[in-house]
Amino acid sequence: VNLSDWSNDSATSRFAPEGHQEQYIAFVKSLTSKPVVGVGRYTSPDAMVSAVRRGVLDLIGAARPSIADPFLPDKIRRGRLGAIRECIGCNICVATDPRGLPIRCTQNPTMGEEWRRGWHPERIAPAAKPVDVMVVGAGPAGLEAARALGQRGHHVQLLDARPEVGGRVIREALLPGLGPWRRVVEWRRGAIAELPDVEVFPASPMSAQDVLDSDARHVVVATGATWRRDGRGRSTGLPVAGHEQPDVFTPDDVLDCLESGQWRIPAGRVVIYDDDHYVIGGLIAELLAGRGHEVEVITPAPLISQWTQFTLEQERIERRLRDVGVQIHTRTTVQSIERDHVVVADVIDGGIDELPRASVVLVADRSPRTDLHDELLPALATGELSTLQLIGDADAPGLIAQAVFSGHRAAQQFGEAVDPDEVEFLREV
Repeated sequence: VNLSDWSNDSATSRFAPEGHQEQYIAFVKSLTSKPVVGVGRYTSPDAMVSAVRRGVLDLIGAARPSIADPFLPDKIRRGRLGAIRECIGCNICVATDPRGLPIRCTQNPTMGEEWRRGWHPERIAPAAKPVDVMVVGAGPAGLEAARALGQRGHHVQLLDARPEVGGRVIREALLPGLGPWRRVVEWRRGAIAELPDVEVFPASPMSAQDVLDSDARHVVVATGATWRRDGRGRSTGLPVAGHEQPDVFTPDDVLDCLESGQWRIPAGRVVIYDDDHYVIGGLIAELLAGRGHEVEVITPAPLISQWTQFTLEQERIERRLRDVGVQIHTRTTVQSIERDHVVVADVIDGGIDELPRASVVLVADRSPRTDLHDELLPALATGELSTLQLIGDADAPGLIAQAVFSGHRAAQQFGEAVDPDEVEFLREV
């Protein structure tokens, strides 16, 4: 049964619960004696079984869940429910299609690489010679690297400065509708718990000297990235004048407030400058509006959260922001932040305007945290370290899917000779 377009069939978890199309398709079985198959973001075995037992469907169409875990049917049949990499409903898999790129999946970094790189979603080549590896940073890249290295048979220590592993995922999952994204962490945490040679040490900040004192010979640095405070983004090559003021915030500040429960954003009108164009700017606008702030969002792009056109969310995001009273200014950039207003300019004709504000949130670029890696580089040159790798957002800030992929690739290639002048995957010619 398919009674709608792709954006509804493949709605994201932020906008559609499991089985969200049941109200539209439940009548079909009363019209036919033939088996009925339907979709509607069924990701958990419980929801799938419920739909069948309640007589809504005979077969579940589970495309995105099967991308996240191609062995989903087999794991259900064998009762290995805890081993399922459940789809988070982010639609990164969908986003590659209109751009003609190889498919990617946040949960399953091997998706699309089965032939190109020979990666299997369940199996990985054992290490020829297991060694001790220290992974510093337990965000999506570090977790995946530690898990895959452990699966290969290496002895892994995974350390993170924070009291809970998960990095940016745990923090971003606090934003409206992103709770399912925690599955990226939960599945890897569960998989690591099954590996005898992977130890996890939260609340363990590491300096370069700490690493060297540990006698670690192989180090993977996955220390993530931070949102820039100066407003430099995709469209703004220079710092925004006035960004140093105390009532100018970044997404990290907002997430700190959510984590601590101590709200530091002053009451009144908040102007958000979104030069990131993915979900964070719109999510912060929705969050602040829900807490009673008047909110205006400025973006240089023609659409708010423009990149989410690829994840089939853009119209829903804009509609939700309008519904909660957020004012949207597209094709607009920030000239300067003054004491009680923001000076903005039209990107087409250069026209200047002023927006009153109590505070500002700059959603711009992120800066990789490379300090630890940079401080360890001399030890690699002197032979104190045998290998040193920088992965995830610490190497190149991007999507969570890219961080997971980076961690998996590091584990797959660990101990292997990689020629930087050679293409590392097969190509059809």
